[in-house]
Amino acid sequence: MKIETFINNYKEAFGEAVELPIVFWYSDTAIANTEKIGGCFFKGMKPVREGNALGLSVDNIGCGGGKFYTGFTDMPEHVPNFVSLKEKYKKTPEMVVDFAQKLGVPRTEKKYLNFVRIDKITNFDDVEGIIFFANPDIISGLTAWAYFDNNADDAVTAIFGSGCSAMVTNAVIENERKGRRTFLGLFDISVRVHFEPNMLGFMIPICRFKEMYHTMRDSCLFDANTWGKVKERI
Repeated sequence: MKIETFINNYKEAFGEAVELPIVFWYSDTAIANTEKIGGCFFKGMKPVREGNALGLSVDNIGCGGGKFYTGFTDMPEHVPNFVSLKEKYKKTPEMVVDFAQKLGVPRTEKKYLNFVRIDKITNFDDVEGIIFFANPDIISGLTAWAYFDNNADDAVTAIFGSGCSAMVTNAVIENERKGRRTFLGLFDISVRVHFEPNMLGFMIPICRFKEMYHTMRDSCLFDANTWGKVKERI
């Protein structure tokens, strides 16, 4: 798989002006010196989307849930009450605990979680997932691409969770199980305030991307009249 080939295909399918996705991976060396981010660390994604790098660790993630869902710590004791009683995303703290236990967040042995735009890397060797920040028209094209060679009911799925669990945790879990799911995200109210109102996230774990990389040009994104009409307005 070649970065340049994917970028060229992506721009041809969605238009030259389309925003490039970002990639993320774990490592023992930070890609950038990043100051502590208070609250949701997804507020730091705008500079990444603009071409800068973000290196996260247990020390500069200010959100306890963020530290947990990225695999740096166990779930802090206050999180179930906070998510249920303060944020009111679940009816009871016990439901939060149940969700986290069923999700099974893997612990990382690495020190850092790095984010950078896809044109800033040279290969996909260590990548965990690719995140597209996109409007509904682009999301529709991405989902059509994901459905192209996968008839499973969960080929594209939207699972409850924070922005970080939807985009990061699900990638790690899917890669470990060598699955074929892709994930919609940024439905979390706490993360929405950091993104444009017409934007959602679409994440492809690298295990699935290795298949989809080869199917884009065969899908409706190329040489299909209907997609061409949508593409014109992107």
